[in-house]
Amino acid sequence: MFMKKKIIAAGLGLALAVALTGCGGDKGDTGTDLIKVGFSQLGAESGWRTANTESVQASLSKENGFDLTFVDAQQKQENQIKALRDFIQQDVDVIAFSPVVETGWDEVLQEIKDAGIPLVLVDRNVNTSVVDPYVTWIGADFKLEGTMAGQWVAANYPDAKIFELQGTMGSAPQLDREAGFDAEVGVENIIGRATGNFTRAEGKAATEAALQAYPEMNLIFAHNDDMGLGAVEAIKAAGKVPGVDIIIVTVDGVRAGMQALVDGEFNYIVECNPVFGDQIAGLIKDIMAGKSVPKTTIVVDAAFDQTITQAFVDARAY
Repeated sequence: MFMKKKIIAAGLGLALAVALTGCGGDKGDTGTDLIKVGFSQLGAESGWRTANTESVQASLSKENGFDLTFVDAQQKQENQIKALRDFIQQDVDVIAFSPVVETGWDEVLQEIKDAGIPLVLVDRNVNTSVVDPYVTWIGADFKLEGTMAGQWVAANYPDAKIFELQGTMGSAPQLDREAGFDAEVGVENIIGRATGNFTRAEGKAATEAALQAYPEMNLIFAHNDDMGLGAVEAIKAAGKVPGVDIIIVTVDGVRAGMQALVDGEFNYIVECNPVFGDQIAGLIKDIMAGKSVPKTTIVVDAAFDQTITQAFVDARAY
């Protein structure tokens, strides 16, 4: 249980009051001290991540009562660990971050806990020996996303020769999406795998190599839209038709991916909704008010096929 020193009891029978030092005495629109939040985003590797960052920054604004210090870790764990230690030194009220990989956090998580700073994990989780290292985690069910993608493939292309474009190796979405998908389609139907590191450029390069190595490949499962879009480029360059000669199934649902679905170049997308900054803000305010928060908050996802319309895509927020 985190006991941040800035949370104090007002007395018997009274609600908890929050006494914050703030940054230079900054006040929000209500005249109250701002909640100091240190947030480390893992990077800007994809359209999904950009949309998630924009949602977080818009929700954790001064107008909403926050003093946000935001650090882009550029997909490097060492950058995130440094940022987290800097947040401790800055004596922020709450730390939040999206871990680039699952392991290797034990020391810094213990330091955060020892400092009494509540920790909120966003999007991705950690595998650590530290006992009860965070107050709450919010994000998607990555394994369910892989399961949904696998169920669609099993129902529509049960004999497919599948190439799997993996995300950043060792990350929670890579591990969980792969496990969920593979369990549904059967590992015997996966003829090859390679990481595209969640980026379009690396997804294209991995697909170019796969087209040479696995000429029988007729379906790609990409762990995110950006890698799938890279695969589209590689497939076209090879003289094949994406969505026809090679079926493409992805996870995310960002605008560029949804457009590829409308254009017939993607066949199925399992959504991973990035716009939940308002939910993060609500959790942080509840933590600072001494309220009980759920250990896990699942962001609800949908799935889409080629029946969606251009108007539907144009109306989406991301």
